[in-house]
Parts: sequence; structure tokens; C-alpha cells
Amino acid sequence: MEQTFSAIQEQSLANKGQRKKSGFRRFIKRFIVLLLLALLVFCYFRFWFVFGEGSKAGELNFFVKKGYVFKTFEGRLIQTGYRSKIPGSIQSNEFEFSVVNEKVAQQLMSNSGAFLELHYREYLGALPWRGMSRYVVDSIISVRKINTRDPLPE
Repeated sequence: MEQTFSAIQEQSLANKGQRKKSGFRRFIKRFIVLLLLALLVFCYFRFWFVFGEGSKAGELNFFVKKGYVFKTFEGRLIQTGYRSKIPGSIQSNEFEFSVVNEKVAQQLMSNSGAFLELHYREYLGALPWRGMSRYVVDSIISVRKINTRDPLPE
């Protein structure tokens, strides 16, 4: 009889170690996994998804390499227009952009003040190592000096 009682005790102790996980712990684990998944999807659409692509043309006002930790290339293109709120004046739009590609950056550095046509990608958010702007120029379509009409050779 003594053996059966100790066997029952051992079996009950073994069953205690194999208890089912509580429903609250399972809920918390699933909630954390879903939260991390939602955060990953949000970050992808905010910082890596290309929202738009296009081209802008205008005069390159300035182009610099700056930053405290991440040195990035930043520039500004001045686009002229004809519509203005004040009659008889010309409207000027500024297009601020960042450049990641070193070759494109060197071409832009050497053509400050020229009339440029640039191809860019638009993101919904900026990353510190990609630049301060949501607009990232990835190529130069054409370069023209202001006083001439013919494009410069590359």
C-alpha cells in the first residue's frame, strides 16, 4: 500500500510540472508578436517603401555634405514658375533633396548653378543615414549651363 501511495504522489508531482499554460500568458505572447509584426510593417511603409517617383527640373542653388554623425549630401533646386499670388511677379519653388549615390553627388557638386533635370524617389519618412529629406535623387537626367542651350557631355 505504501508503494501505491508514493506512486500516486510522484504522478501528481509530475502532472504539476506539465500544467497547461494560462490563457493570459498565451494572449500576452500573441499580442507581443502581433505588435512587433505591426511595427515592422509600419517601419517598412514609412521608411523603405517608395511612395512616388518622378523628375524635377531647375537651377541647382546649393549642394553640400553635412551631418553630425551621418554625413549626407543635401541640395536645393530652384524651380521657376509663372503663377504667383502677386500680379506681375514670378513664383519660385524650392525642391530640397538628399543624395545617397557618391557618383551622382560628385556630378552635382561640379554643376552648381547649372540647369538640371533630376530623377528622384519619394519616401514617406527620412532616415538619418539616407539624408534629411524625404526626396532622394538617384540619377541626373540632363545638365545644361544657364547661358547655353546644349546639354553638357557626361
